[in-house]
Amino acid sequence: MKASRVLLGVVAATFACTALAQDKRPEYGPSVTVTQAKKIAAGVLAECAKNGWNVAVAIVDTHGYLVYFERMENTQYASMDIAIGKAKSAATYRRPTRAFADAINKGGPATATLPAVFASPGGVPIMVDGKVTGAAGVSGVTGDQDEQCAKAGM
Repeated sequence: MKASRVLLGVVAATFACTALAQDKRPEYGPSVTVTQAKKIAAGVLAECAKNGWNVAVAIVDTHGYLVYFERMENTQYASMDIAIGKAKSAATYRRPTRAFADAINKGGPATATLPAVFASPGGVPIMVDGKVTGAAGVSGVTGDQDEQCAKAGM
């Protein structure tokens, strides 16, 4: 009985991962520079300040490595790691982190088991000429508000 459940789980995970793998993702471009990262972060923080939201913002390169990080005063401590995680996830999987939340909400359990997945809105790839050059991750308010700020920085 246990063996059949395990086998069923492996088969389901295989199909889910295959479906994600077949999804055409944009190519990687040259990595975001520190100057570009600071401008994107400034746009994110301006949107958040306008709304009175305290957040952390992380900008990563195409490999998911941190290029720039900033947090607003009185941002919850957990948001620092979450912002970095959202940015890494968006860059390495070349899709907004909302895609993972949506997949899980539709019953895609295998998505949650992929390494370094942050299934919460707020991680957005940075696109230049149709190519991913990095990603922004924002955390501190609701996922939708985090995503609103991340998009404003683009």
